Amino acid sequence: MKHLLIDPSKAQAPTRDLPSGAQVASSLPDAKETKIHPRNPGSVNASLFFVGTATVILQVPTSWWPSVVFMDSRISFIQEIMFILGQDDHFDQNVEASLRRDLPIITTPHAKLHLAESKSDGEAFTAVHDLDLFQDMLVDIAAQGKNRPAVKVTAMPGKHVAPGVIGTLNDWISAVPPTNGWMIELGYRFSDNDDSFQSGYRIYISGDTLMVPELAEIPRRYSGQNIDLMLVHLGGTTIPSASVPLLMVTMDAEMGIQLMKLIDPDVTVPIHYDDYDVFLSPLEDFKKAVREAGLEDKVVYLDRKDAYHFSVKDGQ
Repeated sequence: MKHLLIDPSKAQAPTRDLPSGAQVASSLPDAKETKIHPRNPGSVNASLFFVGTATVILQVPTSWWPSVVFMDSRISFIQEIMFILGQDDHFDQNVEASLRRDLPIITTPHAKLHLAESKSDGEAFTAVHDLDLFQDMLVDIAAQGKNRPAVKVTAMPGKHVAPGVIGTLNDWISAVPPTNGWMIELGYRFSDNDDSFQSGYRIYISGDTLMVPELAEIPRRYSGQNIDLMLVHLGGTTIPSASVPLLMVTMDAEMGIQLMKLIDPDVTVPIHYDDYDVFLSPLEDFKKAVREAGLEDKVVYLDRKDAYHFSVKDGQ
């Protein structure tokens, strides 16, 4: 298992072009609407703020640090660490250009080539950590006491292109880049032993994948372990466009239901379902499929600037 230590007391601005005298915001704006668990509302200590497309911001318990946030899909601690795949709709060129080059990044091997190894002097990112399929990393949060907060990150399977002739052709010509998902576990470590990590909340992010056989390995590996929240990328993204849909590269509504039944998360939040004209399957299609499947009480819908509040279990 790989390791990374983050010290919140030494937090820096994530960008290298912050105007002189400007300060990084210490909190998120107020949510337009706040949602809670649809079946078991209770005390909460963390939240998910939906920005749009595939970007969310996760605020973790304040006992960990005052105002560190995560940003997804591919998730980031904005002040400290960023998780990305490297696609323009998740990590655009303006964002990439503005980030400081020593910002720790966790990503895929393919994205690492772009970020750290194919750039000119001064533009390469210098703290890129790549995780291949089912590799994991413990991000330890510097803190006093026996129970030390930590985040366990594991790379999950995902494919833009389904198996078959087209998939084989894409493997050869690399027309569609590789993709993956993430399992993000918020929890605590009780010793230096990796096995001492105890998850307090488990989030599965599908990433831009289709419903492929490799996903069946996820419930096998996490058998007996609850998946608290799933962020599923929908939209039925087609290339070259929705009007000429030659190839679908992200899940549509039907696949989203199949994934819910496969992973069986406690709550599902759909994201990545509009914004671009390449999306063939709108959110209304998924809502209809959810109703027909009788799964309404397992889904939370967020509009832009909405928040979902939940509880991360404390370390014992």
